[in-house]
Amino acid sequence: MKYKEDFPMLRTGIIYFDNGATTFKPKCVIDAMDKYYSEYSANAHRGDYDISLKVDMAYEGVRDKIKDFINARYREEIIFTKGTTESINMIVECFFANILEPGDEVLITNSEHASNILPWYKLSKNSGIKVNMIPLDETLHLTLNNIKKQITDKTKVISIAEITNVVGDIRDIKAITEYAHARGIFVLIDGAQSVPHKKTDVQDTDIDFLAFSAHKMCGPTGVGVLYGKKELLEEFDPLYTGGGMNESFDSVDEVYYKDLPLRLEAGTQNIAGVIAYGSAIDYLNMIGMNNICSIEQQLCKYLIEKLEKIKHIDIINTEPDSGIVSFNVDGIFAQDVAVYLNKYNICVRAGNHCAKVLKNTIGVKNTVRVSLYFYNTKDEIDKLVELLSDKDKIMKEMI
Repeated sequence: MKYKEDFPMLRTGIIYFDNGATTFKPKCVIDAMDKYYSEYSANAHRGDYDISLKVDMAYEGVRDKIKDFINARYREEIIFTKGTTESINMIVECFFANILEPGDEVLITNSEHASNILPWYKLSKNSGIKVNMIPLDETLHLTLNNIKKQITDKTKVISIAEITNVVGDIRDIKAITEYAHARGIFVLIDGAQSVPHKKTDVQDTDIDFLAFSAHKMCGPTGVGVLYGKKELLEEFDPLYTGGGMNESFDSVDEVYYKDLPLRLEAGTQNIAGVIAYGSAIDYLNMIGMNNICSIEQQLCKYLIEKLEKIKHIDIINTEPDSGIVSFNVDGIFAQDVAVYLNKYNICVRAGNHCAKVLKNTIGVKNTVRVSLYFYNTKDEIDKLVELLSDKDKIMKEMI
């Protein structure tokens, strides 16, 4: 695979199948961060000297790159955060907490990540809104028909992932948004598992809000994006106040905030991370998001076909649309399988994957998860399958 040479971590001989948790970083991203710290390490939006102005240009240039990457209409619609979790919390606390009333309904599914469930649970407890679950179909997919069945005249928000981190299904966001908007319902999309793996177009889908993280798409940790339609972001009550987001504050009655996007980016941001994220965007654009999606789907199909031939493997999501496959080995605890594979330098995820309420649907609390990215190969899958094929070997090495 030609991409492997770009990733220092892949030169160690490790086989990495936990890309849903985080991805490895190409050398160009690492170099971009090092260059900031070694050549022009200054704060952003603060100084009137050359290296500070260089930081401003680099930092704001990444905002423009992300705007184009997701096809946002305005650069002001791109807000930098620490990650998907902070982005969703900000959307809930800064916007929906101010407009939802007791008895209003928010629809989610039980395959959502904790970051798209707990903020709503917190708001429900504090304000009296209701959080209701949209049922999944027999293949663990979310259908528009099931959404229609759950919508009432009290439904105000649909908050779902475009791709879930355990089932790996791709939701038809454009169709969902069209139906929701016709009924005055907001749509919030958790893009943590979709933006890194397929082309994203927020104008085409017409979603109201989108949250995603840099570290799941070859970028650094500690950087995320909150996208919102400009007219909605204008209504946000800033979650954080302080330096960089204010125009003046002469008294308690005379506090004036800056315009978007800086109004929602108080304090010193992860400047090095944002700049390095720009290099990650460039790298993904070079490969092509459609190409990335195609590679992952081919690898996933190959993995499913191999695993289905092993009698003691129980695949939880037999029809994934993306590069995520969850399974169990009969009679062996998921974490024990992960520890066994680790002996052979194969990294997989085991547990509930922060989707704790999904067990109510699939009847299993913990699974082994393989989450693929474009730098994985069929040879790596073959090694995984070979190790999983011999159940006696697994049991023996557990002792």
